[in-house]
This record gives sequence, C-alpha cells and structure tokens, in this order.
Amino acid sequence: MSITMYDASIPVFVQTLTSISNILGRMAEHCAARKIEPSVMLGMRLFPDMFPLTRQVQLTCDFAKGAGARLAGVDVPSFPDTETTIDELKARIDRTVTFLRSLPSSAIAGSEQREVKLKVAGEEMVFKGQDYLLHFVLPNFFFHATTAYAILRASGLDIGKMEFMGRRK
Repeated sequence: MSITMYDASIPVFVQTLTSISNILGRMAEHCAARKIEPSVMLGMRLFPDMFPLTRQVQLTCDFAKGAGARLAGVDVPSFPDTETTIDELKARIDRTVTFLRSLPSSAIAGSEQREVKLKVAGEEMVFKGQDYLLHFVLPNFFFHATTAYAILRASGLDIGKMEFMGRRK
C-alpha cells in the first residue's frame, strides 16, 4: 500500500496544529498561575535574531494552509498577521484546521506532479507537488512548530515530547 499526498499532508498538519493549540492552552494556565503577562511569553524568542513565538505559530499555520491549498489547486486563504493574544493564535489555528479539513482527499489526489509556483523572498520557486511537500513544506512546517514548542519549553512551560506529538485524529 502506498501513502497518498493527502495522507502525508493534511492529517499531519491537523495533528501538529491541534497539539500547538493545546500547548497554547497550557501556556495560558502557566501564565495565570505564575502571574506572567501572556504578551511577554508571546514575544519570547530562542535567540534575538529569530522570530518570536507569535510569528512561529503564524508561520506554522501559513505553511499548512498554503500547502493544502496549492496541492488541492485552490486559492490560499489569506490570514492577516494581527494576532496579539493566546486566544487569537488559537483562533488562527482553528481557522487553519477548518480550512484543511474542508479539502477533500480527491482534490489532493494526483498532486505529486502538479506544478507549484510561489515567491520566496521575492524570487519565484517552482516545484512538482511531491517535492514541494516533502522538501519544502514539511521541513518548514516542522521547523516553526518545533521552534514554537522550544520557546515555550525554554520559558519554563512543563511540556514534553508527547504534548508536541499530540494524538492522531
């Protein structure tokens, strides 16, 4: 049995995004218990030249919804990057998951060879669907998801690998 492009993308994105949303819920509890202003943690970075937690979550969502749309051959939904609270980030994740779940597997079927064009840092990149997913999207998606997790872990949130991995849904 071979794995489909749908199976290698949408359920993976949904599982990880759901985990991040749950971890953000844990962050809210952590902040309340320790009387930490949530905006402080949302602005945390692993290093000064890296994006803060808020941007890491936004980018994780962007890679997932962009991949789902491009592989399905539909327009990428536009979400403005205006989140400033935990609830707003969780709502962005919810919108992303809702969009991903709206994509039928039939729309993504056969996208291995679909041409995908996008601009990155002002330069056009062209991929075949499978290379786009495996060599561009998944590494970027997990880089930003893992960085968000690492920021929270380094900031004292009591979470571990199982919270990051979440449960398959």
